[in-house]
Amino acid sequence: MPVWFVTGASRGLGLEIVKAALGRGDSVVAGARDPRAFDALRSDDLLAVPLDVTDQDQVDAAVAAAVTRFGGIDVLVNNAGRGLVGAVEETSDAEARAVFDTNVFGLLNVLRAVTPVLRAARSGRILNISSTGGVVAWAGWGVYSATKFALEGITEALRLELAPLGIQVTSVQPGPLRTDFLASSSLGQVDRVIDDYATTGGASRTWAGENHGLQEGDPAKAAAAITSLADLASMPARLPLGTSTLADIRGKLAAVAEDLETWQDLSRSSDFVPA
Repeated sequence: MPVWFVTGASRGLGLEIVKAALGRGDSVVAGARDPRAFDALRSDDLLAVPLDVTDQDQVDAAVAAAVTRFGGIDVLVNNAGRGLVGAVEETSDAEARAVFDTNVFGLLNVLRAVTPVLRAARSGRILNISSTGGVVAWAGWGVYSATKFALEGITEALRLELAPLGIQVTSVQPGPLRTDFLASSSLGQVDRVIDDYATTGGASRTWAGENHGLQEGDPAKAAAAITSLADLASMPARLPLGTSTLADIRGKLAAVAEDLETWQDLSRSSDFVPA
């Protein structure tokens, strides 16, 4: 049965993916800063490992432990991530770098460690957990969306690079899931507040507080959809999850198509024309 390697697995969507994979009878390597989070799961098919994705040495050790215990890795789920809400100007350098360190550079740390295992086997699957915010950016979510836009670019290129080697790659784009992502104890908020952004970035802070626990998405159902990808002969390049995600992405694509049509003459005016 497949061996899953799941980062950010101690709670929320990551934990649901661990449960769903175990429920299928698969083996799971679950990574978290504190592996005691998995004590209640107790299964011979589960290996809990300490994992801070920003620490390359710890990532390498976790992957080595996975290979030693199960002989390899078949499905990598890059789920570790953190949120940040605040207007772009309000966001400090330290706050921006912290979210990029986890969401982008942490993901790259894991890819550098796991991809050689998949290449050696000439098979495997990589599921990078993005967001609706990886396609559509909203006021107050600019830096967070920037990390997910970066993930989308990495995923799109990685898919092309690994396809000839028998490895499939998908970007999973969940909408709001009813986890603790929006909780004040989980979602990062920038320290600086600028009054001019009260109705834009500030409104996003308010929205996050008011909608915690009211999100439309069911994390267990999202995990079931994600784990079902392992059964497909050919995985999609992208998997949006949720009704609002479909609507938001369709709206974004329509707006881009309209811009292309409206401004195509100006766009073409930059072409080099031989004398």
